[in-house]
Amino acid sequence: MEQFEGQDILNFIKELPNDAACKAYLAKIKWQDGFTCMKCGHTKGCEKVDYRYHCYNCQHVESATANTLFHKVKFGLQKAFCVVFEMSTSSKSISSIQMGKRFSIRQGTAWYFMQKVRKAMKSSQKYPLEKLIHVDEFTVGGKEEGKQGRSYDTKKKKAVIAVELTDGNKVKRVYIRSIKDYSAKSLTPIFEEHISTSAKIVTDKWRGYQPLKEMYDIDQIYSNNGANFKQLHIVIMQVKSWLRAIPTHVSKWHIQAYFDEFCFRINRSQFKTSIFHKTINRMVESKPIYQNQIKQMLSV
Repeated sequence: MEQFEGQDILNFIKELPNDAACKAYLAKIKWQDGFTCMKCGHTKGCEKVDYRYHCYNCQHVESATANTLFHKVKFGLQKAFCVVFEMSTSSKSISSIQMGKRFSIRQGTAWYFMQKVRKAMKSSQKYPLEKLIHVDEFTVGGKEEGKQGRSYDTKKKKAVIAVELTDGNKVKRVYIRSIKDYSAKSLTPIFEEHISTSAKIVTDKWRGYQPLKEMYDIDQIYSNNGANFKQLHIVIMQVKSWLRAIPTHVSKWHIQAYFDEFCFRINRSQFKTSIFHKTINRMVESKPIYQNQIKQMLSV
């Protein structure tokens, strides 16, 4: 089976009509470079029925879903694929309540599985932003009386965004990180995780960026009410609009996962590879996680 392309839901259902077809799709991705036993590391084995592999060395029989984020999915593999398709191709975000109703899944089950998908969408940090980067901070939340600019005592969720621009001044890639405050300590991680030290970085005059000049090439200019960071502020408006489409409250413990999902969509839209196929690939490559691990991960 070839990789699925496009965003047509009818073609998606036609090509992946049941759990068996989805399992075959997973198996092709998982063992595309050959079989390696997850128990003993042996590379010799044979394919068995139901898309499983039998290891000749330790006799372990491995399923296509084993050791992936699809491990022990209890509501059906096709429904799981549909959730991934919705999250990776829809232009608007969708809540676990809506997802549960759409595919006849309990809301809690849908929420936990969607967190697994968001984990797969998290950046690998292998490909830092290069060339021209614009960096700024923003807040998420409703208006607060007397709270403007970088208010430290605001209840709004704070974030810092880095946008890589092309030579034609168009958005190439985006990364967003939730922050506690606007100090240099809080701003440093997005530089360390996502920005190359050789990049040309432009920020506004905020003093929190000054200590980072020791390691990064940072040019600080006046924002001019956002006019000097036009593309960056367009992306900020897009992420805020995208979050507003979620009909439930997004807490400060969960918002980073939503930022990761948004950035994954934006960054993958620049490439010809199907976003759905790339997401499935990430979920196959990722180790399985369970409910208690998700709770611990989101509470950090």
